[in-house]
Parts: sequence; C-alpha cells; structure tokens
Amino acid sequence: MNITEMAALLLEAEKKKKPIDPLTNLFPHLTADEAYQIQLKQVEYKLENGRTIVGKKIGLTSKAMQNLLQVSEPDYGHLLDDMIVLDGENVFLDEFIQPKVEFEIAFILKKDLKGPNVTMMDVIHATEYVAPAIEIIDSRIRDWKIRFEDTVADNGSSARAIIGGKPTPIENVDLSHIGMAAYRNGQLIDTAAGAAVMGNPIHAVIWLANALSRYHISLHKGEIILSGALTAAVPVSRGDAFTVKFAHMGEVSVSFI
Repeated sequence: MNITEMAALLLEAEKKKKPIDPLTNLFPHLTADEAYQIQLKQVEYKLENGRTIVGKKIGLTSKAMQNLLQVSEPDYGHLLDDMIVLDGENVFLDEFIQPKVEFEIAFILKKDLKGPNVTMMDVIHATEYVAPAIEIIDSRIRDWKIRFEDTVADNGSSARAIIGGKPTPIENVDLSHIGMAAYRNGQLIDTAAGAAVMGNPIHAVIWLANALSRYHISLHKGEIILSGALTAAVPVSRGDAFTVKFAHMGEVSVSFI
C-alpha cells in the first residue's frame, strides 16, 4: 500500500467516523518521513476540495508523552479553516470519534517564519499576539493505540481549535511562568504553567519553524500556531463544558452537546 492509499484510509475514517487499526500494525516499517508524507497528502486533498490552511499545531511537547511514544522530539499537524470553533460555541460530540481536549497557548503571527536557524527573537518579532486556546484532538486510529508515526500520519491527531481570551502582546507576558487553570463543568480539574511546554512555549514554535524547513514549508503571517498542551489531554463526554483561564490573557471555553 502506498502513501496515497494510506492517506485515503485516514480520510475515509474521518469522514465516516469509523476508526481504523494503527498504520504501524499494518505497516510495521512505516517511517516518520513517510508518515508526514501521508499527512501532507490528506492536506493536499482537502485544499483541492476548498479548504485553506490557517495554522499549525504542535504535539508531544512534554517529555512524558515523548517517552511514552519513544521519540525525542514533538510532532505537528495542520489547522484548516473548517477546524476553527468560536470561543464559547457548542460543538456536536457526534462530529468526532473519540475526542479529548488540551489546553494551550496560541501564537498568532504577523510575519512569516522560515527555518532553519529560527531563534527565540525571531519568534518574538514575528508574533502579533498570544492567546488562550483549547484544542480538540481526535484519533482516527482505534482506541488511541498510536505510535509516533500513527499520530503524525493522522495530522497530529488534530480536530478543532478554539482561540479566546484577549489578544496579548508577547512582550507583556512571561510565557514560562504564566499560570493556567482548567475547569470542567465549573470544577477545577488541572493547573499548570507555561514551562510545561518545553520550558517555554516559544521553544515549541522555534522547533516547529525549523522542523518544517525539512519539507520546505514556512509559517505564514496570520497563521495560528498551537504551541502544545500544558497538561494531559482530558476525555470528553456529552454535556461537558470546559473553561480555561490564563493569567493576564483571559479565558476560553467550549461545550459539547
């Protein structure tokens, strides 16, 4: 089975809301590079069918998740226009297979970023503002039984993104120490600081810009960059409402019906 055929399997799973067996079970020798080619093939198909790229998401930014999947670096996926949900909006649980939510800091760019050799100052100068975000992740792989290559091929297990709060100049916040509190149905479920993402979420954006250069892909002005989860992903049930509050940046929320 070739790259195009494996991409078609994932597209069909997403469309029909029916998960498939891990690609790494079907193809044990699948490489990370091939997995990214499968991801890009799906993005290409969606662009041909009217979608547009609005940003990128970074995953596996914590050492715990990297150790779990036996890798030493994060991964990434593409955000498309139909994946963006308005702050406070209801989303239908039936649109997903096995969703979870993650709580993140989003970077909105005012300049292009192209690796290699992107630095912290490059990211700061290219960022229009930062804001609170919730990412809804979902896996087209049955029961989340994924290896690194599975989640890469599956567009970083991405599904939706919600950007909220108030646009905050990056110079006005200490992203390593900024605090976050997450609530489900009004009850506090987790807290964290920005340092949970590679010591500073800026480091994740640096990694992304440089990693994308391998595929001759740039980060573009106006794009949303989800910099990675500050805490473990939280499974979702119908009726759940999540609110995430960040010091200095405000809050963002989403409900599932």
